[in-house]
Amino acid sequence: MKREKISSNVIRRLPRYLRKLDDLAYNGVDRISSSELGRMMGLTPSQIRQDFSCFGEFGQQGYGYNIDTLRKELSNILGVNCNYNIILIGTGNLGHALIENFGFGGHGFTLLAAFDIKKSLIGTQFAGVSIYDINSLPEFLAENKVDIAVLTSPRRSAHSTAALVASCGVRAIWNFTNIELDLSDPNVLVEDIHFSDSLLTLSYYLTETSANDADEK
Repeated sequence: MKREKISSNVIRRLPRYLRKLDDLAYNGVDRISSSELGRMMGLTPSQIRQDFSCFGEFGQQGYGYNIDTLRKELSNILGVNCNYNIILIGTGNLGHALIENFGFGGHGFTLLAAFDIKKSLIGTQFAGVSIYDINSLPEFLAENKVDIAVLTSPRRSAHSTAALVASCGVRAIWNFTNIELDLSDPNVLVEDIHFSDSLLTLSYYLTETSANDADEK
């Protein structure tokens, strides 16, 4: 049965919930109420109950949520158990940082390979991940099932690279090239990541706080 369309705001809160539940489980907490979870995350209990109700009934009145059970449910909803295969294109500083520090395997993904144009990198490995010539990408995609391409290449090649992987059957792109990708294929999912958005948001709140402090003096 096809699931009713869920708000993108709800979907973007799900990883936050899972991350918090992982922290609670790590600290030995077995269950939690929507009130306690809301207090920790800056959300109202009703918002949390409403978010979870989009996918089923996971809690019990008077008991709250079993953390282990809820973690498993959210992991299934987020596709953590689907074992999606990933490739990374562009092994500069950012690409290296993602390979070494992100922990794709811990999030349920398999990083199959990385690709670059630099001759000095081709044929080498970084953190156990083999680096291939970008020119071999179509052949690799023809021989391997790849679900997600991570783009950390220079922005000048972002559109052509995205179009290439999409034409080869990759269904989703995690884009770190700092430009908005506009693909003609509506069936390819794109998540554009802009680090500056988060920093500028923080800058806004810092500016507002400083202005309010000045007004109070």
